[in-house]
Amino acid sequence: MDETDRQLLTLLRADARASVASLAERLKVSRGTVQNRIDRMRQRGVIQGFTVRTRPDVEAQRVRAVMTISVEGEGGPRVVRALQGFAEVVAVHTTNGRWDLVAELDTDSLAAFSAALDEIRCIPGIAATETSILLATTRL
Repeated sequence: MDETDRQLLTLLRADARASVASLAERLKVSRGTVQNRIDRMRQRGVIQGFTVRTRPDVEAQRVRAVMTISVEGEGGPRVVRALQGFAEVVAVHTTNGRWDLVAELDTDSLAAFSAALDEIRCIPGIAATETSILLATTRL
């Protein structure tokens, strides 16, 4: 990836529905160049899809959180596989420091959130967890 690809990704993150013509104008390249770069990044898996972001008040009942997880021994891969089976877990990150993993959770209600926590904490290989509910998000 070069600087033009990175700039293109930045523009697409801000507005994935932007037309190829408007992207080309902003990047000062041809429409064909933009389309070819998007196609190439999709084929290579750099761009995995396009999504919709909603205003926070549209889904006010949703409960989003991050769960930090300490794993016993070398059980990280096994725990990650188990977490992949939960619809409430939208991403898992490996990390360094006190915690081994960070899981992002997204549920429809506090009851669903509580149930997910109870189940996740019972996964064999998890030594400890700490969870924080996300109260507000500022997109950059």
